[in-house]
Amino acid sequence: MTARGDLKIEDPEKHHRPPEQAGRSPSRRRFWLRRAGVLMVVLLLWLTWSIGGALTAPGTDTTAARLAEWGRFHGLGWAVNGLEQMQYKANAPKVGGSVAGGIPRIAPTQPAASKPTAPSTSVAPPAPVRPQAQPPLPDEGTWQPLVSLHGKPAIRAAFLRPDAQHTSYLTGVTLLDQNLVRMTLHPGYKVPGDAGLSQPSSVPQSERDALVATFNSGFTMLDANGGYWQSGKTVVPLRQGAASMVFSKDGQMDVVKWNAGNPGPDVAAVRQNLVLLVDHGAITPEVDSTTRGLWGWTLGNKTYVWRSAVGVRKDGSVVFAAGASMSVRTLANVMHDAGAERAMELDINPDWTNFITYTHPSKGVAVPHMLTKDEQPNPSRYLQPSSRDFVAVSVRR
Repeated sequence: MTARGDLKIEDPEKHHRPPEQAGRSPSRRRFWLRRAGVLMVVLLLWLTWSIGGALTAPGTDTTAARLAEWGRFHGLGWAVNGLEQMQYKANAPKVGGSVAGGIPRIAPTQPAASKPTAPSTSVAPPAPVRPQAQPPLPDEGTWQPLVSLHGKPAIRAAFLRPDAQHTSYLTGVTLLDQNLVRMTLHPGYKVPGDAGLSQPSSVPQSERDALVATFNSGFTMLDANGGYWQSGKTVVPLRQGAASMVFSKDGQMDVVKWNAGNPGPDVAAVRQNLVLLVDHGAITPEVDSTTRGLWGWTLGNKTYVWRSAVGVRKDGSVVFAAGASMSVRTLANVMHDAGAERAMELDINPDWTNFITYTHPSKGVAVPHMLTKDEQPNPSRYLQPSSRDFVAVSVRR
C-alpha cells in the first residue's frame, strides 16, 4: 500500500494556466524572421532589377565597366576604388622593355563623303613632340597626317613613349586644326544624363557623313569636381576655377580655367573636369599635389594607368593625348611638350579612354578606327547610345 504521505497532490489550476513565456518567445522570433525574410526578398528583387537594368542598358560598355559604374552611382565607390587598387597592384605596368614594332606609320584618310568649304587658313606644320625617353626611336614624336581635307592635314598624329621608365608603351597624341574641323559635345545618357539637352547621346545618322573623329570626355559628375552646362541648361553647377572645355556655337573649342559666372550667349556647352594640367604654357603646381580631391578619388595622380587629356595651343589647334602607364605628371609633360598653352585631364582607365577616326565607304556609313592598337573600348561606342559624354569632330562647312 502506498502511504498517504507519498502521494503527490498537484494544483488542479496548474494545467489550466496559459504558459506565460514559453509560447510568446517563438511567436516573436517567427514574426521578426518573417519580416527579415520579406525585406531580403525585396532587396534581392531590387538588386536584380537595378543591376539587370545596368547590364542590359544601351551601348557597348563592358560588363565590368557597367558593374563598376553601378557601384559608384549607388554609394559603393569606396568598394570599387578598393578593387581598382587591388587590380592595379596585381597588374602594375611593366618597367623597361621596348615598343613592339617601333613607332607606327599611318596612312591619312580622306573623308570623301563630305563637301567642306575650303578654308582660307590652316595651321602651320608644328614642331615634333619632344620624346620623353632617350634615345628616341625613329620617328618618335614626329607628326604624321591622320585625316586630310582639301589636301591639308585636318588631324595629325604623333606617337611617343610616356616616360623613361615605361618604355614598352606608346602614347598617342593628335593635333586637330579648328580651321578645318568643328567640335560638338554630346551628353551621355548616364553622364551627365541627356534629358532636355539638344544633342543626342550618339552621333546621329544625319551627321555621320561629316564625322571625322570622336574622343572621350571627363570623369562621372560624381568625381569630376566640376559642372556641366549645355543648351542653356545647368545639369551640374559650374565651379569657379575648374578646368573646363568650352564649346562655342560656331564649333570652336577652348580649354580654360573657369572664371565666369554664367556662359555667354555664344557658348554652346561647358564641360568641367578637375583642375588644369597646363596653364599659360607651363605645367601647374597642382600636378604634383597629393590632395586626392584635385585628381579624383579613384587612383589619384601617382598611379600609372590609362589617361587622357585635351588642350589648346597658341595657334588655336586642339591637342588630345591618350595612353597607358601614365601618371598625372607624365600626362602633363606630354601635353606641355606637344605645345599646349592650356590643358586638362579627361577620363582615365582603359574602359573610357580613346581617340577614334572614321572612314566613309558609302553615304551614311562611318567605319571607326582606333588611334592605337591597344585602346580597349568598342570602336563603335559613339555610333550608338553612349553612357558617357564625348566630343564629336566633324568637317567644318
